[in-house]
Amino acid sequence: MIEEYIQTFANWFSMDNVLFEFLGQKVSLLECLSTFTGLLCVFLAVRAKVANFWIGYIYNVFLFVMFYQLRLYSSMILQPISLGINFFGHYRWTHPKENEKDGKSRLKVTVFNNGERAVVLAVILIFTFVWGYMLSRIDFWFPSVFTQKASQPYFDAFILGVILMAQYLSAQKKLDCWACWLVANFSNIILLNRNGLGIMPLVYAAYILLAIGGFLAWLKMYKKQHYLDLRKKIEEKWAAEKR
Repeated sequence: MIEEYIQTFANWFSMDNVLFEFLGQKVSLLECLSTFTGLLCVFLAVRAKVANFWIGYIYNVFLFVMFYQLRLYSSMILQPISLGINFFGHYRWTHPKENEKDGKSRLKVTVFNNGERAVVLAVILIFTFVWGYMLSRIDFWFPSVFTQKASQPYFDAFILGVILMAQYLSAQKKLDCWACWLVANFSNIILLNRNGLGIMPLVYAAYILLAIGGFLAWLKMYKKQHYLDLRKKIEEKWAAEKR
């Protein structure tokens, strides 16, 4: 009986469980669920809502199952790591330090300087070459788990590196995270289209629009908080001079 339930569950979330065709591409139930949870997660992140993390946990599970079936092993391995970063971000957003709080006691939006951005770029490039090489050999090292060669290992590794960095910066509420999300979304459109997905590339096109909206929304929050912080420093300086 338990085996029957497991098999039924596996059939429901198989990429072969096609609901309809779109532009000549077969669209599965799993792809539809991933689409819905992904869009909802990003929409909530744009609005700086903590609920985005709860939806993100479900989204990670759907993507893990889907990418395993597509042999996009780098993107698959990303999901448990992404889940950990989500937990970290969830905590950071809800437990900011005293000097990190905005006017509503939430984690405030901050930005990197050019030196820090150069470090971010270097980390992504180093990660791409190292992980891309490992990914190209993963079927040789672990043949019992990865029965076929990875699809486009270096490109997949680059996307993984950019997404991990974007998630880490999002967890820290860095405005720069949206630049990483834009690069990741453009790259994912190319990758998923090459691997025969019909709706997911369109979803990432929607992510691009949401990333632009997220950047503008967070930029507004940053400018407002920067003004308040500057005003507070001036008031504290004036108060000190009067003593």
